[in-house]
Amino acid sequence: MAIRRIKHRRHGFTLIELLVVIAIIAVLIALLLPAVQAAREAARRSQCVNNLKQIGLGLHNYHSTTGAFPMGSCPTTPPAKPTAPRNGWGNWSAQALLLGYLEQQSVYNAANFNVPNADEGIGQAMNSTATTSQLTVFQCPSSLPYPGNWLSGKPSPYTNYWASLGSSMNQYAYNTNARPNGAFEVGGTAYGQRDFTDGTSNTIVFGEWRVGDNNNNIFTNPGDLVVTSSTPSDATSWNTVGCNMPYGGGPFNTWITGCAAAGGGSQRSFVGQMWCQGLITRTLGNTLLAPNSAYPSCVIVNWGGDSDGTWGAIGFSSYHSGGANAMFGDGSVRFLKNSVNQLVIWQLGTRAGGEVVSADAY
Repeated sequence: MAIRRIKHRRHGFTLIELLVVIAIIAVLIALLLPAVQAAREAARRSQCVNNLKQIGLGLHNYHSTTGAFPMGSCPTTPPAKPTAPRNGWGNWSAQALLLGYLEQQSVYNAANFNVPNADEGIGQAMNSTATTSQLTVFQCPSSLPYPGNWLSGKPSPYTNYWASLGSSMNQYAYNTNARPNGAFEVGGTAYGQRDFTDGTSNTIVFGEWRVGDNNNNIFTNPGDLVVTSSTPSDATSWNTVGCNMPYGGGPFNTWITGCAAAGGGSQRSFVGQMWCQGLITRTLGNTLLAPNSAYPSCVIVNWGGDSDGTWGAIGFSSYHSGGANAMFGDGSVRFLKNSVNQLVIWQLGTRAGGEVVSADAY
């Protein structure tokens, strides 16, 4: 009997079939990638909120110990001038004073709060271990890090969380006509809950911002500052009542519009550069504009070529879609929308302005 041989034909993928499979996989990846990115951003945003809650808890533990929140900027005494305390470059920030209440005791112990933390020779050297420390509790995971170096070639110890001066262009306590109306100020007073007559739950004490990009030549980032010598018409100096809102609101809006039109002509890029430095633009901001405003951050320079020790408008910005986080005096953290009304931002910034703001206003 003859044996019949059965031939088995091998089947493979055709080029067209292979291309179709690849196309389907690509479509699936394209569909899944936004969802994965959204999930990651949700986790980062949650961590950002948690950081601010930790700062709020630290604030209240500090208050329980001392009877007040920390100073916004603590005066120091340069070693070379022991009889000349100063309020300026080298002052310690509220963030620095909170270290011992934020599980950063080793960094706190490494800091000498009696001397300036920068540009004072021995004071800067004495504090370099503390002031070059990267502290994640001050850094939003969604943020890009500050790309520049600060001390000894080490990355800048940046912060995404600023202490609020309120709805005030000014930062100094000794400018009596325009003393900051918020939770913190440079020098002056350490405010306690008793001073928040608007209620701690109605007063912003910390906010979120994008840090600078360390490029003074390109104006693209909310962390970039337009530097100007012009002033609002009713705030011709930083000791005039027009520096505070809502009194100076009309001239302020005219000024910020003009500053935006001149944007990029002269700028600096060091917002949030270091958590230790108790001055506006470094660790202190204000509640003058809605989050991620179309207007740029603007600072006024009265001397020299720097914006240190000056005044202006710098506040909320973030990498979160639709707004930025704010921490209130009761320790709660709330998300402020980009669309929040400017008057509401001003009202939420004051500790004793007498305003009543409903929760659905922001």
